Amino acid sequence: MSNRHSHTVSHSISSPKAPPVMLDRTLSSRRSQPHLDFDFPSTAASSAVSPVPEFPTSLADESKTKKPPLYLLATNYISRFGLVKSPCLCLSLCLLLIVFALFSLLLNSRSFVCVSSYDPISRVSLFGLDGVDSDFGSLGVPWCKFCFTLIFFGPFASFSSFASFVEVYGVKSRSKHGKTVEWTSKDLINGLEEFVPIYETRPIKNNLYGMGFDHSFGLWFITRWLKPDIMIESGAFKGHSTWVLRQAMPDTPIISLTPRHPEKYLKKGPAYVDGNCTYFAGKDFVDFGSVDWEKVLKIHGISDFSRVLVFFDDHQNELKRLKQALKAGFHHLVFEDNYDTGTGDHYSLRQICDQFYIRGGGHSCFKDSDEARIRSKRKKFWEKAVDIDELCGPHEAWWGVRGEMRDNFNHNKTTISYGEHFQNSRFVESILDVYWELPPTAGPSLTHQTRYDPGRAPPPVVEDGRYRMFQRLGLDRLERSVFNGYTQMVYLQISKPES
Repeated sequence: MSNRHSHTVSHSISSPKAPPVMLDRTLSSRRSQPHLDFDFPSTAASSAVSPVPEFPTSLADESKTKKPPLYLLATNYISRFGLVKSPCLCLSLCLLLIVFALFSLLLNSRSFVCVSSYDPISRVSLFGLDGVDSDFGSLGVPWCKFCFTLIFFGPFASFSSFASFVEVYGVKSRSKHGKTVEWTSKDLINGLEEFVPIYETRPIKNNLYGMGFDHSFGLWFITRWLKPDIMIESGAFKGHSTWVLRQAMPDTPIISLTPRHPEKYLKKGPAYVDGNCTYFAGKDFVDFGSVDWEKVLKIHGISDFSRVLVFFDDHQNELKRLKQALKAGFHHLVFEDNYDTGTGDHYSLRQICDQFYIRGGGHSCFKDSDEARIRSKRKKFWEKAVDIDELCGPHEAWWGVRGEMRDNFNHNKTTISYGEHFQNSRFVESILDVYWELPPTAGPSLTHQTRYDPGRAPPPVVEDGRYRMFQRLGLDRLERSVFNGYTQMVYLQISKPES
């Protein structure tokens, strides 16, 4: 089980000033609304190839109607007013102005900021480089919106084969309730400014194998925003996550389920045990799915399960945990280790979201594909990046981890078909109102992290190149190692039963 935590706070995040009612309106707004950016091929075999542009059949002289180049217009304009006598000098000045404009654009535009000083494969797509912030299915980030208004075919999916798949499994376009998370990027920035000094007081300074800064902030921020009446954590390790929950809600009771009591770790080093926490640990341990939650919560005076926040950091199959939470009646869930496709020791929501019909999802196992080439390059720079050989299992199975649904710290491995994997996504889609992945705190050129691949993560809260903000928030005071634990923490809101 991964490590976790607990704490006390005196600051408050910039959250809504409404009464402490758990916000109901929330749904994934990871990126902009999907849009159809491809043309349906005219034949079944042409889906993976872009349409060939049509050229004019007539090669008539266009010199009379063709507009002159911009640099000639600028040269004529300057020469006409006698600003520069020499045409060559005039042209040179124009070129300098163009270079200056492009340089300014590169400095100020979010789209052109380099991902990292370690990463030559930048976000820039203008010059034909391998963009990491695109929706290219081979390395794009799955939308995981569960609010589909269109079907997107992965770049390597054959139109005919996918059409047959749709016919068999009944993929339909359907939207949910149009919900979105209430918080904004500004709220996240304000939260960071408040949380950094809190994090510096953590009792477990070196939380090896446990949550780092990114996820500690995410758990604290979400908890502070939702203001639950009680908090449940499955997996506590040394108690760091318990400490984080306590900092978010100083007086709210906590229920902690963990095989080994955190106090056992006190004999070897720092750990955290909370005085207002009910522990199901050691000899009293009970797995989350076996707890009679109605009975346990009644003891704490809780009858409204929508006022409960459940945090999972137990490295169990997240589909299994989602079904258990649904059965118990919980609505607000946070999963700490939401591993990307091809990585991790358990089946995750991120892996379930990775589908051909979801924009940015689906993968190719062809050795000579663009994806194979890009993955090979990126593996040289990012420790957790996977190449095609690691991604793909027998029979080109890329879903989950090499076609396996893993569970319980990799102890259980079940081979599943793509049809089963697809049906899992349809089930998740049917019960969720919200899927929101926590973005990384800051870009890798600021944090100097070399572990997770930024090409498989949402854009960071503090983007590369914004060192002044990074410094203003106090992030430069933290050790570099605390930024190496990012694994796409996700907040879910389960739909309420329809009346």
